Amino acid sequence: MIEHQKHHLQTVTSYGRRAGSARVRVFDWLDWLGVDAQSHTYLDGASNSPAVLARAPHLLLNSELKLRQLASSVGDETLLLSRQASPFSNGRIEARLLGNSARGIYDFDDALMHSPSGRLDKLWSKSRVWRRAVLAADIVIAGNDFLANEASVHSEDVVVIPSCVNPNEYTTKKSYELQSTPRAVWLGSPSTESYLRLVAEPLLALHRMNGLRITVISAGEGNLGSLGPMVDRVAWHPSTFSHHLAAADFGIMPLDDTEWTRGKCAYKLLQYGATGLPMIGSPVGSNAAVLKAAEGLAASSADDWLSAIESILQESTIRRAARGAAGRDAVERSYSFAGWEATFRKAVGLT
Repeated sequence: MIEHQKHHLQTVTSYGRRAGSARVRVFDWLDWLGVDAQSHTYLDGASNSPAVLARAPHLLLNSELKLRQLASSVGDETLLLSRQASPFSNGRIEARLLGNSARGIYDFDDALMHSPSGRLDKLWSKSRVWRRAVLAADIVIAGNDFLANEASVHSEDVVVIPSCVNPNEYTTKKSYELQSTPRAVWLGSPSTESYLRLVAEPLLALHRMNGLRITVISAGEGNLGSLGPMVDRVAWHPSTFSHHLAAADFGIMPLDDTEWTRGKCAYKLLQYGATGLPMIGSPVGSNAAVLKAAEGLAASSADDWLSAIESILQESTIRRAARGAAGRDAVERSYSFAGWEATFRKAVGLT
């Protein structure tokens, strides 16, 4: 606990608790450990998109000033920085924060070094932020082996800590009898909903054959194209999302195979596993290991996806229940806060 810290812990995140990455990589850990850290977020929201920033111009200067004040006052502090501190950065403020602190820890869970290029990338490059932060940090925490290998080019002290869940916070699936209308579920953010389009063909084929529907749990309301007629949207909420997961027959996590997606940390699959939900996913990045441990089905091509979903729907109730139990067990053993607590404590200097 906090009384064992050598230095007081400060955390810096781009977003507040409502944002998935900040919540999973930082705030959930603080809650689990009961650590009284001082947290700094940019606008404390779920997004720093251009539209969001444009609505709060009066707050931007204040946020930038606070970051620079913090960088000048952390000489006796432990500082944990996740991803980046400012959306208007090329990595200099992140390097100052980490370099000036008594113990600077940089955490990341996406392939930021391979960030898709956007219109603003030349001005504020996520890859430059990542590189400067990794170089400045005393310790780097990476969400999977692919990310750790990238960071090891620039840092001698890199530790892998996967994105973790607390299985006890999830509603556990009780019945594995198929519903009269089979139901898949997908959980994610508006920015990742487009991955569903990768498997539109097999999903639509099964919708025509047996009425398959998809529950999409997200904060988004975007157009999913041809999938629209078979999608039922549910707004993500911390107190209800797990119930909606448990109400489905199986969970899906499609991805394409790129340097960006190889950095994904399989968090959707871990949430399905914590619920005891059979799962199907693309074997990309961390997905491959999670699917194997959870007795999930790996699918790459459209034919693979069609076959995998048909298998889940046609196999016995006992077999689906066994898949769900294997997923829950895999999460408890290999992807829980309890299982990784000692590693996290050591990395952040809480031992």
